[in-house]
Amino acid sequence: MSEVQKFQLGTVGALSLSVVSSVSIVICNKALISTLGFTFATTLTSWHLLVTFCSLHLALWMKLFEHKPFDARAVMGFGILNGISIGLLNLSLGFNSVGFYQMTKLAIIPCTVLLETLFFRKKFSRKIQFSLAILLVGVGIATVTDLQLNVLGSVLSLLAVITTCVAQIMTNTIQKKFKVSSTQLLYQSCPYQAITLFITGPFLDGLLTNQNVFAFKYTPQVLFFIVLSCLISVSVNFSTFLVIGKTSPVTYQVLGHLKTCLVLAFGYVLLRDPFSWRNILGILIAVIGMVLYSYYCTKETQQKANEASAQLPQVKESEADPLISVEPGSGMLADGVVPKAPVWNSNKDLHA
Repeated sequence: MSEVQKFQLGTVGALSLSVVSSVSIVICNKALISTLGFTFATTLTSWHLLVTFCSLHLALWMKLFEHKPFDARAVMGFGILNGISIGLLNLSLGFNSVGFYQMTKLAIIPCTVLLETLFFRKKFSRKIQFSLAILLVGVGIATVTDLQLNVLGSVLSLLAVITTCVAQIMTNTIQKKFKVSSTQLLYQSCPYQAITLFITGPFLDGLLTNQNVFAFKYTPQVLFFIVLSCLISVSVNFSTFLVIGKTSPVTYQVLGHLKTCLVLAFGYVLLRDPFSWRNILGILIAVIGMVLYSYYCTKETQQKANEASAQLPQVKESEADPLISVEPGSGMLADGVVPKAPVWNSNKDLHA
């Protein structure tokens, strides 16, 4: 099996794991929040991260992966930023209507594209932009119902979008810059994310729900779903870092909207949630956008790989015959664009 085939197989596996685990945790959290009344999303996310760190520490003790320390300040800043983005998204949901919150989530893709274009000189073709526009229109039709605006909610949403975009871009760039795996980055950043949310979680949840998380009545059923949610979150967190590392922040957001559509469909089939022709139309349009995005990304990646392989024999030929004069810069390989493949943040999917 070639390296390209291994990479493609690993990417497909990461995407599949992310979809399955994220949809599972959304269903579990909906039962926990809607049915059992446990509405403390930020505190629950801090428990997710603590369990994830403990699981990875156990895996490290069993030598399932290698610990690779790197820039401590980068890890700390990255972890705290991830925690802040989760809190801001929860506040955005609390101070805005559900429709405006969905618009906030939709804004993450164009914001990510803009930031990567401005600061990383990454180019997105017209076809890619067109497919993303179709996706956003479809998800908007399926999920956005009302748009009640207020100043505080709008500011919180803007901050949530910016911090989420930066955190997801950092997830990809840190793995590439320091040559660390998704597991190594998740293991080192988890404590900072967990501590940030563990400290601020009860305060934010109290502000949004007017309830005390420590005064909640924890029945055996509630505890069962909390434990189940925490166990699933290990897979969600791991797959999120894996997907962003193997693909790109934009691809991860596209995958996130696929999960939103799947959650809507599962909610209708399993939970008999209200469903209209508008939801069906929006999901169909979103799926068309996702298919086009996948097709164009695959086609462009293959085209760049073919161009790189076509130039390789020319380089070897010029090196083999020193009598042939070569002008400076000619015969050099073009910069190959390696397909860069949310922290995962569980609460971002709680209200999908």
